Amino acid sequence: MSLPYKIATLLYCFNTQDHVLLLERAQEPNRSLWSPCGGKLHTEAGESPYACAIREAQEELGLNIRLGDLHLTGLVSEHGYEGQAHWLMFLFEVLPKLNSLPPAMREGRFEFFPRDRIETLKLPRTDREQVWPQFWKHRGGFFAAHCRCQPEASDSWTIEESCLASCSSASPPSSVTIRPA
Repeated sequence: MSLPYKIATLLYCFNTQDHVLLLERAQEPNRSLWSPCGGKLHTEAGESPYACAIREAQEELGLNIRLGDLHLTGLVSEHGYEGQAHWLMFLFEVLPKLNSLPPAMREGRFEFFPRDRIETLKLPRTDREQVWPQFWKHRGGFFAAHCRCQPEASDSWTIEESCLASCSSASPPSSVTIRPA
């Protein structure tokens, strides 16, 4: 299937209670669904996934972070997502803990959720099926997954690499304060 290929970063941020920050999206893709914040790479400028994550943290959260504040937890490719595009997503955990809730913006509104509430939220289908379970399983480690999206059937997932937290050397998180952009 010939579709555009989009590359994005997702930021998995946590507060001091280890609740995850999610964005209720006000725009497509995934309007009215909860997902981590992030955004598309500026491929025309040659932006790296890490540079994109740092830029998105500043633009959407008002966070000034650096390379060492990010841990690449996952790489997810989606073939034919919603029949609209192919996606390549870099899933970064932001290691410093957030001290406050970021203000709402044009992309949507933020809220912190404990891990056990994630399953009760309106989530994108692929997030519910595999992305969240793999993120939790590999938090502090790394995974790569590929999804062949099927509009009328179950998606087909392949875990292409898996390294649990015990094989990672991520540094312990510190604390940061969110300042409006």
